[in-house]
Amino acid sequence: MAEARCPASCGELIQGWILGGEKLISCPINWFSTVSVTEGMPGHHERPRMRQMLTAVLAYFELPVDMARGLHISFDSSIPVAKGLASSTADIAATALATARHLGETLDEAALAALCVSLEPTDSTLFRQLTLFDHQTAATQISYGWQPTVDILLLESPHILNTEDYHRRDRQTALLAGAASLERAWQLFVQAAKQQDCSLLGQATTLSAQASQHLLVKPDFAALLALVEELDLYGLNVAHSGSIVGLLINRQRHDVEKLYWQLEQSGITQNYPRQHLLAMVPGGVR
Repeated sequence: MAEARCPASCGELIQGWILGGEKLISCPINWFSTVSVTEGMPGHHERPRMRQMLTAVLAYFELPVDMARGLHISFDSSIPVAKGLASSTADIAATALATARHLGETLDEAALAALCVSLEPTDSTLFRQLTLFDHQTAATQISYGWQPTVDILLLESPHILNTEDYHRRDRQTALLAGAASLERAWQLFVQAAKQQDCSLLGQATTLSAQASQHLLVKPDFAALLALVEELDLYGLNVAHSGSIVGLLINRQRHDVEKLYWQLEQSGITQNYPRQHLLAMVPGGVR
């Protein structure tokens, strides 16, 4: 049996019109999709695109694609689907590496990225380092050598959104309108990485989240911004093509219990009834 696992993403640290097109930097967290590939008949409980990826990896290594009929895929995932948590990227990236390992082969990050975007828009969680990524073509891959020590209180909405449907929308006018904000957010992110400054990181993510409101509205956004200010949190980030919001904190520095209480008292939990205290982790398929 060969196995691999890939982390989820709490939305994006930033996403929007950067360097002449839409790009993103994902926010890997400690939820994972774990995929194993073994000899055997295909099962009935695979997730979408897993089988497509297995076949694509066979083709990449110039092996007969009908070998797929003798390979079994199984998986275990803690990632909610259709919320903007990169569940599909985690599934297909882990499937790709598990398949390669089963074949006795390896895939570097560039090859893995190319395989993933050939199937669907892909999050940059497949890279070990935080990476500015063209999630539709893989043409841009700019990595940053900083792993922030950040916790995230992830606010989960019950609403779901199909990412492919979102990407089919005509969003270019709104993306271009937010280009100046995203340029500033990216500059702040680069500065944060250089100085290893989580407060600057929070400024960058909050600016990107504000620009995203023109594309996909998050309920109680103004109240969440006020809470960030009142409790001196690092900032907030959002799923730019999903329904979740993340509050960027340090559980050693910020009063998490007070934060929970404030969310309840302000009524924000009505729109985000489930909250999860998670950690930002390095990306990359393990």
